[in-house]
Amino acid sequence: MRQLTVRHTPQQNGIAERMNRIIMEKVRCMLSNANLLKSFWAEVASTAYFLINRSPSVAIEKKTPQEVWSGNPANCSDLKIFGCPAYAHVDNGKSEPRSIKCVFLGCKAGVKGYKLWCPENRKVVISRDVVFYETAMLPNLSLKDSSNKENQKQVEHQINTESTPQASTKIENRVASLPQYSIAKNRIRREIKPPKKYAEADLVSYALNVAEDIDANQEPSNYSEAISCKKTVHCKWVFKKKEGTPRVEEPRYKVRLVAKGYSQIPGVDFTDVFSPVVKHTSIRALLGIVAMRDLELEQLDVKTLTTFIVLCSRGFYSLRKEDYVCLLKKSFYGLKQSPRLWYKRFDSFMTSHDFKRSSFDSCVYFKKNNDGSFVYLLLYINDMLIAVKDKGEIRKVKSQLSEKFEMKDLGPAKKILGMEILRDRKASKLYLSQKGYIEKVLCRFNMQSAKPVITPLAAHFRLSSVLTPQSDDEIEYMSHVPYSSAVGSLMYAIVCSRPYLSYAVSAVSRYMANPGKEHWKAVQWILIYLRGTTDVCLQFGRTRDVVIGYVDADFARDLNRRRSLTGYIFTIGGCAISWKATLQTTVALSTTEAEYMAITEACKEAIWLKGLFSELNEDLQISTVFCDSQSAIFLTKDQMFHERTKHIDVRYHFFVILLLVVILL
Repeated sequence: MRQLTVRHTPQQNGIAERMNRIIMEKVRCMLSNANLLKSFWAEVASTAYFLINRSPSVAIEKKTPQEVWSGNPANCSDLKIFGCPAYAHVDNGKSEPRSIKCVFLGCKAGVKGYKLWCPENRKVVISRDVVFYETAMLPNLSLKDSSNKENQKQVEHQINTESTPQASTKIENRVASLPQYSIAKNRIRREIKPPKKYAEADLVSYALNVAEDIDANQEPSNYSEAISCKKTVHCKWVFKKKEGTPRVEEPRYKVRLVAKGYSQIPGVDFTDVFSPVVKHTSIRALLGIVAMRDLELEQLDVKTLTTFIVLCSRGFYSLRKEDYVCLLKKSFYGLKQSPRLWYKRFDSFMTSHDFKRSSFDSCVYFKKNNDGSFVYLLLYINDMLIAVKDKGEIRKVKSQLSEKFEMKDLGPAKKILGMEILRDRKASKLYLSQKGYIEKVLCRFNMQSAKPVITPLAAHFRLSSVLTPQSDDEIEYMSHVPYSSAVGSLMYAIVCSRPYLSYAVSAVSRYMANPGKEHWKAVQWILIYLRGTTDVCLQFGRTRDVVIGYVDADFARDLNRRRSLTGYIFTIGGCAISWKATLQTTVALSTTEAEYMAITEACKEAIWLKGLFSELNEDLQISTVFCDSQSAIFLTKDQMFHERTKHIDVRYHFFVILLLVVILL
């Protein structure tokens, strides 16, 4: 039975407290013997319990704890005297010394090497080629700061010079002139140490250092010390022009006061970073349901509530109040953990009002009414889409949200995440367009007047790593080319509404680390093609067609690593809702294997879509995934070709019993 000890009662945990005392006694002895500073106590403690675990104990019949725990005898062949001189092998050049003088600090956990301290560089060195001298320590090794010795000499000299009677009178006068304080209330100001970074293998050292820095009984003695413990974040103004939708609303000019969240430290100012972002596939799936069932679709902007202390920015404070801080009570952008806290609060509110969170997308909520109709709600940080059959139900949801949050009603959905939502209720059509975004991208890269081409990526582009810059002129030229920015802009177009660019952008994105002129020409070609398709959009209509998938593979398309390409797309009522074009993770040895691996990726997406639609719409199901490879289809039906298919990984066989793959005619 688990029992807890009473607070501040160490005698109830005598065994652990006794072991702590044994470890600290060893630490003091080893520090003294090695002539090391107290700042090395974490390494000494780690070595101390390392030795305890490999020392015989009477309680376990003179066996070592390591042997009892692991079942294998402890290996003590690598044990050295802690703090002894050690010379680590280095190779800094032909004329440089072949070793550096260090101090042995123990063995590195998880690494076959020794942990050494180099006094010259004041750094920790990990090395496996080390020569130890355990016969004597290094008393002349000065690890202490020389400035401390100088300060000590100056203080001693000052005391000696003021030891005369005249000096004593001066000291008494100085003491008398100082403010009189009680000794019990006089506290030493706590030293605020900068955070230290540790690797995973140094978790013990990290825990010991944290324990050393924390003093729960220490309290600030004055205002300056108290305010230094507060977590304050600077802020700045952000000026934004939000584009309106054509013929519907005018552009809006907004000014936001945002926090400089980049100054926050992980584990100190925040722990979890998570933004409630709905998948774009879920958005398109909902739009398909809205078009098929002729649902009402409206948009909301919920203003999140946070509490934080910020330093005022220029233009915000009043005269003579430059040093004031603000306690925020309304939404604030830029803080690392605020999206996570907002999502937890919103999620608890939605679940308390009978909404269910989708198990396939954490930002999709739905509720089934008594009449069998559904209420759908999608959340993207603080932007929301609500779809329902009856407008009265939307007003009810808005009323519930208004009781808890301050929100802005944007009416019928017109634009979300840079995508324009156009609707023709008479023709039962819904359009998802990115015309405004694409025109802005083309204008940014000076392609607004280019002559369009008919293919996303021409056949004469044979992209490979061989085309990376070689000459100094080419390197200088490419340093001024916005390659990454252009590819990133194209990627967002793919994510939202441009599935036909998936392969082309996938090809050019492989060389973002070191692109060449030919790679940049390919990106420009994609932009020129996009120039001729600005008016193209996704069209959802009222249809009873089910979700259908198409999958294909391109064998050994990657010229560098000879990996194949996987491509698939899923449609609802003929309109694309999910797509992907990416390189396969392993090298396929045949076209059959490449097609088989592509089918696996497509069927994983089909399983996810099936689960999502089973929650949102019980009548809508995945019907078929089409493939044009006869050999891959036969392999899914009959896995008896052992000699030619035994190299195919087991993970690619899981979908055979789940979905039927038929021939694309």
